Amino acid sequence: MIQQSMFDDRQTSSPLASRMRPQSLDEFLGQSHLLGEGKIMRQMIDADAVTSMIFWGPPGVGKTTLAGVIAAKTHAHFIEFSAVTSGIKEIKEVMGKAESNRVMGERTILFVDEIHRFNKAQQDAFLPFVEKGSIILIGATTENPSFEINSALLSRCKVFVLHALSREELTALLERAISDPRGFGNEGVGITDDMLSAIAAFANGDARTALNTLEMALLNGERENGRITVTAETLEQCMSRKSLLYDKNGEEHYNLISALHKSVRNSDADAGLYWLARMLEAGEDPLYVARRLVRFASEDVGLADSRALDICVAAYQSCHFLGMPECNVHLAHAVIYLAAAPKSNAAATAYSLAAKDAREMLAEPVPLHLRNAPTKLMRDLDYGKGYQYAHDFEDKLTRMTCLPESLLGRKYYRPTNQGTESRIKERLEQIEAFKNEKS
Repeated sequence: MIQQSMFDDRQTSSPLASRMRPQSLDEFLGQSHLLGEGKIMRQMIDADAVTSMIFWGPPGVGKTTLAGVIAAKTHAHFIEFSAVTSGIKEIKEVMGKAESNRVMGERTILFVDEIHRFNKAQQDAFLPFVEKGSIILIGATTENPSFEINSALLSRCKVFVLHALSREELTALLERAISDPRGFGNEGVGITDDMLSAIAAFANGDARTALNTLEMALLNGERENGRITVTAETLEQCMSRKSLLYDKNGEEHYNLISALHKSVRNSDADAGLYWLARMLEAGEDPLYVARRLVRFASEDVGLADSRALDICVAAYQSCHFLGMPECNVHLAHAVIYLAAAPKSNAAATAYSLAAKDAREMLAEPVPLHLRNAPTKLMRDLDYGKGYQYAHDFEDKLTRMTCLPESLLGRKYYRPTNQGTESRIKERLEQIEAFKNEKS
């Protein structure tokens, strides 16, 4: 928890990204769709009418910086709070201070970084204070707020979507860092426009990455007569790790998980491993990948190899216990197993067919013999009458019907001959033959 730390005097030894943090809206680059003249957020800030809000956007687009600029502009007490290191106890302490400020007539802006990491109880702890105005809550998240933030809290906040910075905006930011005294403006710098453009492209919309890369290049540049010169070789070394173009909230996210799913469905273990690595190395949440594999285990492998579901659930638990990078091998284990496993979508298809009937025939009554009969009245109404308890029969089978009358004869599950599902198919055929016998 950091209070009033956004605009303290910084030593020149501070990271360039910290020194160049905008201190006013005029210095803020990007997000013109929110901060341009006449835009809603700009009007709220200029009118000093800021309400609780959520900033949703990729890393390095200025979510934290914008919260600090708003606090300075509106003359509110600013508290920076991290969802990674804080719990209920810290929340209550901060809320107590905010309530004291409110009594004294001071507003408090509480900025919560990575708010999606708070659980439901922690998020709920903010609600009463947001409602009575003790705090103006500004949450920052890289994840979709609809999925990660409680609906009660989300309904009390305005959601603003922040976009990745354009290459032109990043280039302008880098040029400012070279000329501004807070950056390298007091030093002679030799770096070409093409190099700045290359850094901007490498940063892929992330201002922090752009400034960190520029700083690394300048600190490792050639110094002569008080001037720093960046060579092509130095810049290449600073950008040696290839930028993996990936946005967890964008189209490429879905393209990559689609490629992984379809490769494994096609029993191509090598392709599956490649797409898995593309996602993990670019920073994807391993639990997201694990959840998709758990779904795949039943959707595309199903009863052809029921062990696949066990493997994938175990991989999910391994990801939860270990996290990255250790859990990458567990996900690889699951991907290879799924690719090699026999495939059947019979279970998924069966559910889809049953769901279609369920949606279209919602009012079908439960047959009397299947109804629960806990009271005498229900028994008098023939609830449960005629029910046949399978364990009372030698073969553990009865000829009792279990579907509503209008659906008798419906077949949803049609097993394949793949893997162990062939044995299930044989067993179901035996059951059907028994039921048709003497019926």
